[in-house]
Amino acid sequence: MNNLDIQAIRADFPILKREVNGKPLVYLDNGATTQKPQAVIDAIMAYYTDMNSNVHRGVHYLSQISTDAFEVTRRKVQEFIHAEHDYEVIITKGTTDSINLVATCYGQEFVHEGDEIIISAMEHHSNIVPWQMLCETKKAVLKVIPMNEAGELDMDAYAALLNDKTKLVSVNYVSNALGTINPIREIIRLAHAKNVPVLLDAAQAVQHLKIDVQELDVDFLVFSGHKMYGPTGVGVLYGKEKWLNAMPPYQGGGDMIKDVSFEKTTYNELPFKFEAGTPNIEAGITLNAAIDYINSLGLDNIKAYEDELLAYATERLQEVEGIRFIGTAKEKSSVISFVVDGTHPYDIGVILDKLGIAVRTGHHCAQPVMEQYGIPGTVRASLAVYNTKEEIDALVAGVKRAVAMLV
Repeated sequence: MNNLDIQAIRADFPILKREVNGKPLVYLDNGATTQKPQAVIDAIMAYYTDMNSNVHRGVHYLSQISTDAFEVTRRKVQEFIHAEHDYEVIITKGTTDSINLVATCYGQEFVHEGDEIIISAMEHHSNIVPWQMLCETKKAVLKVIPMNEAGELDMDAYAALLNDKTKLVSVNYVSNALGTINPIREIIRLAHAKNVPVLLDAAQAVQHLKIDVQELDVDFLVFSGHKMYGPTGVGVLYGKEKWLNAMPPYQGGGDMIKDVSFEKTTYNELPFKFEAGTPNIEAGITLNAAIDYINSLGLDNIKAYEDELLAYATERLQEVEGIRFIGTAKEKSSVISFVVDGTHPYDIGVILDKLGIAVRTGHHCAQPVMEQYGIPGTVRASLAVYNTKEEIDALVAGVKRAVAMLV
């Protein structure tokens, strides 16, 4: 049962009223970035109109209210992911920045020659390349959890990969290319049985699923603001206090120090130790409004509606002759990837765009996934709470039209 007023929700997003190529916009590229509600847009305007100032530095009024607002967001994130302490929440530029921070700082302290890092076969490039770079620098070894044809991880193979040389496991919660929801509790349990910490890439999960980092017992969790109805250029690294304290700083500069002399620098306490320089203040403050918006709808309600949409879209798209779904895991979230015999994904995407329908085409920064399936890329429709069954109908009609033109 849908407990949400979808038309009222759509009214909260000004961009959904516009046309593209003379057609009503059908926005199905939410895995890349979500649209922004008026509440977030208003918060951005309010920051620059009422409080623009640097944070954590000044005694004057505008600096104080900007700092307070920035720290409100940190506490809001703490509540949103159920972290034990607000200082375990590091404000970053985004998911990629957060992963690179851990790869650099954790890697510097804990990874040595011959050690092993485990990732999965379905990772985004941002959860592959930083670990490759670390392994090259440290002469460590990158191990990969294989997946089956449905896009599900081989958990027996994963268990066999864990050993005394394993220093970290880094996997996504939800695959951006396949929509697979991974069995993260079992992934974490098996790793912790070997005293191995786990990083969870929640970029495609945090806007769809409730997350409780204490219940999961995850060591690191990363996500981006712009994929959860918030601004670009801001993200979060959650880390357990013991790991963050044990890691060296990521970058040197202002705000991450207590005392500086030419002989020695003393680093700041958490979370500021990892927040060098002026942050994206506007985005950091207005992420608060995005979290409030999600909370006002309720993640349980969002998930139930998006699951309904996903089932409807999967059923309707089966009407397309020659379609092949890429990623058919039993547990999925809000992503449908497909190819159609005799067509290239890019060509379908271009024709859909002419009809005002925005999808993503290509390898979705997950080239190893595409290589496993022997394809150059997919058409990906990714859903959000403001999408409708009528938009799915438009997508299906558009794909049918594209196929008729191309085959």
